Amino acid sequence: MTDPKSASGKNPVGGKDEDMSIPIEDGNVPVDDKSTGTAEAPQAETVTEVEAEIIDEAQQTETADADAEGDVVDQANEVLADAAMKAAAEELKKVQAEAADWQDKYVRLHAEWDTYRRRMKEQQKEDRARATEKLVSNLIPILDDFERTVDYAEANGEGGLIDGVKAVQTKLFDTLVKDGLEVINPVGEAYNALEAQAVATVDDSSAFDETVAQVYQKGYRMGNKVLRAAMVTVTTGGPKRPAPEETEEQE
Repeated sequence: MTDPKSASGKNPVGGKDEDMSIPIEDGNVPVDDKSTGTAEAPQAETVTEVEAEIIDEAQQTETADADAEGDVVDQANEVLADAAMKAAAEELKKVQAEAADWQDKYVRLHAEWDTYRRRMKEQQKEDRARATEKLVSNLIPILDDFERTVDYAEANGEGGLIDGVKAVQTKLFDTLVKDGLEVINPVGEAYNALEAQAVATVDDSSAFDETVAQVYQKGYRMGNKVLRAAMVTVTTGGPKRPAPEETEEQE
């Protein structure tokens, strides 16, 4: 049988009854504030400083990242601005070149138009002159007929006929002179093969050599164009005619 004292948990050793204390782990056992307070305070302070350092480093990192991002944006803006300026400069050069090209075309076109206008005016003037020359050339034989008629009437004493013929001759001749007709009648002048045709020579030592002695048929010109050369006789056997410069010095 079991001893009641043993069952009660008393220790029979030494004759004393001593209670056996069995340690019990309890998470809810209160901790002495005096024993733990001095140990936990430095630890909490250390944690706070670390957190502050981490936050500070994070802020510095964030600021550095923001600065770096700002620098990148600024560099990108500078690159874009440079590219835009280069593109604008190239476009300006292109526009200036096109403007210079159009200006050159305008100047050349204007010069060509002025040249064309002057050429047309000259052409019209020449056309009118040729038309007049043709008409006058066709009327020259009529002037010759009038002259021969007057000469015949004067030689045969037909005075009444002479006055009428002379009036018609003068009227026709004056009309042609108004249109630019000029008579070539070089009697006593130096022979000019461009305006006269020598049909005979006459010995005359008193006159300069190659002087027009007589005009058989008058010549006519309009402006610088000879419509008909005069038919003349030319002297020979006289002294040589001096050059025009020598003649002017003697005068």
